[in-house]
Amino acid sequence: MYPNFSFTVQEQSSKSRARLGRLVTPHGIVETPAFIFCATKAAIKAVSPSDMKACGTQFILSNTYHLMIQPGAEVVEKLGGLHRFMSWDGPMLTDSGGFQIFSLGQGSVADEIKGRRNQNRTKTLLKITEEGATFKSYLDGRVHLLTPERAIEIQRSLGADLVVVLDECTPFHVDKNYTRQSMEMSHRWALRSLEEFKRGNNGKQAIYGIIQGGIYEDLRSESTAFVNEHPFFGHAIGGSLGADKAQMREVVGYTAAQLDRSRPIHLLGIGGINDIFSGVEQGIDTFDCVHPTRLARHGGALVRPDNLPPGKTGDHINLLNAIFRVDEQPIESDCPCMVCQKYSRGYLHHLLKAKELLACQLITIHNVMFMNRLLLAIRQAIKTDTLSAERKRWLMPAEDIISEDIKIFPVSGGLSG
Repeated sequence: MYPNFSFTVQEQSSKSRARLGRLVTPHGIVETPAFIFCATKAAIKAVSPSDMKACGTQFILSNTYHLMIQPGAEVVEKLGGLHRFMSWDGPMLTDSGGFQIFSLGQGSVADEIKGRRNQNRTKTLLKITEEGATFKSYLDGRVHLLTPERAIEIQRSLGADLVVVLDECTPFHVDKNYTRQSMEMSHRWALRSLEEFKRGNNGKQAIYGIIQGGIYEDLRSESTAFVNEHPFFGHAIGGSLGADKAQMREVVGYTAAQLDRSRPIHLLGIGGINDIFSGVEQGIDTFDCVHPTRLARHGGALVRPDNLPPGKTGDHINLLNAIFRVDEQPIESDCPCMVCQKYSRGYLHHLLKAKELLACQLITIHNVMFMNRLLLAIRQAIKTDTLSAERKRWLMPAEDIISEDIKIFPVSGGLSG
């Protein structure tokens, strides 16, 4: 069913479920664990595909929902598919569009966890039925129906290597009964997605099933059994993962433990540094999140603890802060990215204060390199079974327990960046 794809485990840690893998696709090989950067609208914001390659990026994803709205999947297909359209020759994944439909229609899970309510937001989700999701375009108000079959048809036109079934992304606040009903419908949608995938399968794509079930261990067990017994190429852990970091680790842990480990396992929408280490230890192979690129556009540069100013904590420095106005140091003295080789924190501070677009480009390049260096270090540590020691190089001691920066979204379907 997947003649041009394979996934093999090359090393297995003796201390955890962490593993080194090799994911083969028609557009190249991904060494796992790996981070997938979000090119939401067929572009990584502020940087080019060439910049991404220069930073060692293996893998990117694009968003089905946004691309079906603008410019339309048929336009991307006519212009050669996503790879040619955006001049990216490496592996790509597209999500199903489900997350955006439900989050734009109901508000994000992150908002609910933090107790925020935006009563003025225009609701674009009109209704969810067994047939699919009906919603209004955020561009022109036109009504669309996204069915499981249509989600696969669109992803086939877009042409990414890896595609994802359509699922309903349930909000955090819903009860167990609704979560069960939603999960069961998502399973039926997954089977319809799989049948449509088989119908048009040309060997150029592989499909992932999504595990739902919210925070309920018995529902997660049912959902893992469902994806295990059907011929999906890979697994994607989605849905609401809990109210805090501890609960998220618990849900991911017992979900990943029950999955068929001969297949690659992806954790949707997660990209915090401590969450990546925890996920890797639980057997996760790939992650995606907008955090590195979104952070850069607000002046945030990712750094290891030894590159933080005295008394500061967290995973990044805010280059808008006045303390960097005359700072001659690079973002990180040992970083090989071209930004750290050429520019000072003081110059980047100036660009941000002057609202120069170059600031977003340069800080994004650094953050992309940072994430790729992080995952490379993790892969090397798995090989030598020194992951716990490596973790201490990248995290403040308190961050091993809980992250200080909740700028991630524990939900399914990837993220808009």
